[in-house]
Formats: sequence, structure tokens, C-alpha cells
Amino acid sequence: MGGEKESSGARQGMLFISLPLPPGINEQYATVNGRRVLSAEARRFKAGVRSKVESLSHAGRLPTAIIEVMRSSYLALFIDFYFKSPMKRDLDGGLKIAQDALCESLGINDNRVVDIHLVKRIDPLNPRIDVTLETIQEEDWRFDDEYIYISTPQATDQPQR
Repeated sequence: MGGEKESSGARQGMLFISLPLPPGINEQYATVNGRRVLSAEARRFKAGVRSKVESLSHAGRLPTAIIEVMRSSYLALFIDFYFKSPMKRDLDGGLKIAQDALCESLGINDNRVVDIHLVKRIDPLNPRIDVTLETIQEEDWRFDDEYIYISTPQATDQPQR
């Protein structure tokens, strides 16, 4: 799991963490009594991520201040997937569960993630994902100028022109 590199970054609102390779999309869900639920493997992955985040926090390598900044900022997510072989798995099959597990562990709504970068790499001896989550300064990112987002109790999800 490469723990020697895991840390929160020097810049405000940055986290680097190595995690086990998430289960593939076909291993993430099971059908129980006619309902789709997270599989045992997916639940184990999410629990492992939560444990890893808690360990970083308890070791003082993930300050609460950084988590608080992330909870109120736009976020960029960078994931390098290290697979055993180049063509066995799709690159994006583990994205959602990895994003959900990390954001849930940090108490962050994953709708804060507005920028995602994925890279496929090969490491047959140490399959894993290396994840960087960092804040994006508000002045560096915004919704398209073409739309004005109005948030009111009566507003619909349709963009205003």
C-alpha cells in the first residue's frame, strides 16, 4: 500500500494516499432478494479506505483543517490505477467506488469533485491506486459562462439561459 508517501500536501487542501485496487465494476454489486446491493468485496474496499483515512488522521498526517477546506471547495481527483496486466480491466471501472469511498471517509460530498484525471499503469507486483485529491481555488474554476445557476426552493434542475 505504499504508506511512506501518504500524506496531506503542503499546499492548502491536498491529500495523497495509496489504496488497494478497487474491485472491478462486475464485482461491486450483488443481487439480494431482488435488490442490487454493494458486494462483500466492495464493502471491504470501502471499509479499508475508511481505515486508511482514519490512520492518516490519527497519525497527524491529515489535519482537520485540510478536510474542512476540502468540504467547502471544488475538488480535483487524480487516480493512477496500477493493474497487474494492461488489458484485463477498464480504466474507469473502479473510479466511482474509489471516489465514493474516499469522499465518504472524509465526510465530503462527492459532487464537490469537478475535475477528474485517470491514468492506467502496470505494476504486476503491487497493484493499487495512487490517489491525489486537491482543492481548486474558486477563481481557477467556474461553471460555463453560458449558464446562470439559480438555487431557490422552487428552482428546477434546468439551466437558465
